[in-house]
Amino acid sequence: MIDIDPQELAERYVAHWTEPDPAKRRDAIERLWADDATHVLHPPVEIREAADRLGFADQALRAEGHDAIERRVSRSYDDFIAGQGFTFRARGGAIRLDGVVRIGWDAVLGGEVHGGGIDLLVLAADGRIQTDYMFPE
Repeated sequence: MIDIDPQELAERYVAHWTEPDPAKRRDAIERLWADDATHVLHPPVEIREAADRLGFADQALRAEGHDAIERRVSRSYDDFIAGQGFTFRARGGAIRLDGVVRIGWDAVLGGEVHGGGIDLLVLAADGRIQTDYMFPE
């Protein structure tokens, strides 16, 4: 495993969610994520409840591979940043333990924190993200 500064990774990770240029966003995805990476989202409670009513036990949402991750990041950008005026910022205190990095992030609107979350980034041997487990707060 290559040496990675966990806070620097957190900053790069959060930055690609806020990148307005689609070509730069795709380039960031290819640099950050392994080719066969998976993004796993613990969905908001209303989505979990709707899935439960339909009989789905596993309620995690997944995006696999660069194209799906790009769709996920782009839709988040379109909804939260371009659509609602939020931005995201990395919290301090990112921690690496072996091949896993824990990061925190805030969703900011008008200078005030309105939400955020924790991600567990499982790294591939080359230091790119293999699996991202996202837990919005």
